[in-house]
Amino acid sequence: MDAASAPLTAMPFERPESNFPGSAFYYLEDAPGLAYDLDDLRSPEAVQGETIRFAQSRDPALAARAFQSAGSAVDRARALQCLSMAVYYEAASESYDGQRAVAQVVLNRVAHPAYPASVCGVVFQGSERTTGCQFTFTCDGSLVRQPSRSSWATAQSVALSALSGQVFAPVGTATHYHTHAVNPYWASSLDLIGSIGAHRFYRWKGRAGQVDAFTMSYRGGEPFAAPRPHSPEAAAAALASSGDSAPRSLATPPAPSEAFAPPPGTGPVEAARAPKVDDRLPDSGGIKAEYRRSGQWIAEPGKAPAAR
Repeated sequence: MDAASAPLTAMPFERPESNFPGSAFYYLEDAPGLAYDLDDLRSPEAVQGETIRFAQSRDPALAARAFQSAGSAVDRARALQCLSMAVYYEAASESYDGQRAVAQVVLNRVAHPAYPASVCGVVFQGSERTTGCQFTFTCDGSLVRQPSRSSWATAQSVALSALSGQVFAPVGTATHYHTHAVNPYWASSLDLIGSIGAHRFYRWKGRAGQVDAFTMSYRGGEPFAAPRPHSPEAAAAALASSGDSAPRSLATPPAPSEAFAPPPGTGPVEAARAPKVDDRLPDSGGIKAEYRRSGQWIAEPGKAPAAR
């Protein structure tokens, strides 16, 4: 018997006694499967290194703790600005998950005792040096580039979600990342977590990379959302490399009395001057004769007062 002449058997959802609204879904939908490796979660048509779905239940103990906001309104505004800048300048061309991963790394550092305990402190750590800044955009001139409105809105949305307590579990307790185009010297000394988009994420080896090591509580105290001023040593090194070892502004500084002279009247020891008295007041001889008796009582109405 060929397939064409074989009798057709009704599927369960086609039988009246087994049919109900939505019953076909339970018979036609593929059985859900469990992923045991990140490679099982990648889409064949996805870009290289892009993970489109994560099994967060693989090791929940490695997920970072949620960020607990604290501090004043100024602290919260500065934290949002700094984290948005990090997400934009580090991962503006990444997917939404790629940007969330960068934001999570920043907050992981805030919670680790090896880094500053503020968002802006982490983002701009080392920005006072010409080399060695923790995030490249803070010391390579990238901040001169004005962000696009739509990309900035996305980065700000990612930062706001992270600061509101949302955890991006796939990066776990990662504190480092780099692009696929480079191979930094420190990569071999850390544990590789995986790749998300164009970045590879790492955590500290041993106990330093476990959740228990992230013991710092956020208390606010955010510095300005800007690079730190260059240190005198860095400025001297930059001047020496430029060939002008003694510029006029540093070789012959103005005298303090000339550079910071207070305006007149504001000095602490300047005596207050007494107001000048003007004695040039009009005398009584300046009143015309017909108006001299204007304030006296008229004894007989209609009769002119007697002249004196």
